[in-house]
Amino acid sequence: MIIDLTFLYDFALLALRIIVAIVFFSSGKSHLMKPKKRGEDVGLSPGLTRFVGIAEVVGAISVGGGIYIQAGAALLIGTMLGALYKKIFIWNTGFYADKGFGWHYDIIFLCANILFLAASGRFILLG
Repeated sequence: MIIDLTFLYDFALLALRIIVAIVFFSSGKSHLMKPKKRGEDVGLSPGLTRFVGIAEVVGAISVGGGIYIQAGAALLIGTMLGALYKKIFIWNTGFYADKGFGWHYDIIFLCANILFLAASGRFILLG
């Protein structure tokens, strides 16, 4: 290690949690506000789209707000596993896609949430 920056560990985890929460909250809100349109875009029924939206919003609030972070991360891991399954096996999307997003985006968010299962830092409210 060139410079010992371990004192930034908790701040780095908090920053990552907040960014991940913003992305998932925004996505979940879109799923909840326009379930028919979003469902058509991703190949889900409006009911399942609402369910995914609720999981994303609840997971985002949990992870970003520091409230039972492991439970929120588990919800977000589930949504990312579903997204990866769709992109890799149903849509045959590559790691990088010519149009839209490849699954590189999804794997980053999956790994971030796996990190939150193992370590959430000192900045938490409950859990």
